[in-house]
Amino acid sequence: MKQKKMFIITALAAAVLASCGGGSQGKPNFGDNEYAVRTVKAQSAELQTSYPATVRGVQDVEIRPKIAGFITKINVKEGQSVKKGQVLFVIDNVTYEAAARQAKAAVNSAKAQLNTSKLTYENSKKLFDNKVIGDFELQSAQNAYESAKAAFAQAEASYVSAKQNLDFCYVTSPANGVIGELPYKVGALVSSSSQQPLTTVSDNKTMQVYFSLTEKELMGLSHSEGGVESAIKDFPGVKLQLADGSIYGTEGHVAAVSGVIDAATGTVQVRADFDNPGQKLKSGASGSVIVPQTAQDAIVIPQSAVMQVQDKFFVYVVGKDNKVKYTSVTVNPENDGKNYIIESGLKSGETIVVYGVTGLTDGTEIKQLTEAQYAEKLQKAEKLGEAQGDLNEFKKAMGK
Repeated sequence: MKQKKMFIITALAAAVLASCGGGSQGKPNFGDNEYAVRTVKAQSAELQTSYPATVRGVQDVEIRPKIAGFITKINVKEGQSVKKGQVLFVIDNVTYEAAARQAKAAVNSAKAQLNTSKLTYENSKKLFDNKVIGDFELQSAQNAYESAKAAFAQAEASYVSAKQNLDFCYVTSPANGVIGELPYKVGALVSSSSQQPLTTVSDNKTMQVYFSLTEKELMGLSHSEGGVESAIKDFPGVKLQLADGSIYGTEGHVAAVSGVIDAATGTVQVRADFDNPGQKLKSGASGSVIVPQTAQDAIVIPQSAVMQVQDKFFVYVVGKDNKVKYTSVTVNPENDGKNYIIESGLKSGETIVVYGVTGLTDGTEIKQLTEAQYAEKLQKAEKLGEAQGDLNEFKKAMGK
């Protein structure tokens, strides 16, 4: 008798578990064609769109020598922070010092000649006034004086040029920033025509991140925000995803939009500025700018309710007769991995099947469950499944 009772209970357990099996996308077969449904309604939805981006310093200045010579000293290292006016390189200055001294001596000589010519001219004027000399002698003295003045001015200009060349031997930083690559070593011959710069100084307190919008996206911003300038002013804060996938800790803001559309790509360049207090961002790095967008009156549904066939998307809409209709929809390509935003094909107030859609066919009549009812049935089915190996637990699950 005891064995017979055990057999009946075991058979009952098998029947219950069989009724809970089957289905698809996590939907157990409850045995009565029950499906969870949802009535869709319009709501606001947050979207994120990412764009490939390039990171640059506010000022990336190539440091090039203005004179030719051998590098005698390098005062900095790669990655070092420098101040404006700091000496970075010293170029052999012996020749330029000699030229500066020679030019200074020429200035002194020209000055002495100028003083002599001035005295001669002033004396000639007195003699001319006393009718001791004639017009020719006075004019000759004046001409000599004017020539001396010109020679002095020329000598001074030559000295300024020579002194400037000497100063150019000490290559300084034009701005605060960080030193880039140092391709030349001490002893290398460099000049203004050298192919590579001595280094690059990047002002990276604030980093400028460049990305591109399509012409259509730019026009959408201009129309919706009342013009590009207004769009920039009201543009939401943007994030920067680095090459390793991490999100940069400081939010940036869009600061400028190029006024020219690239005819080859149909895009316009946009600049977002990011503060860089820890100098984590490096000029020349790459990443992605993430732009948040808010979609108003959007239809948002779970991805479990959508079937994809090649590049098309479909849902099952439940009619008043409880029969489902295979319906094509258009989804926004941007999503959070859990939900889709429906751009067309669904209207607010329509009811769709949210789970087990791959087990349906067009025209199937179903029994509608709320998502809460569906979850409750699913939980009960899971408890029965866990109790299948324990008779006492099965009895409890069955209410015995």
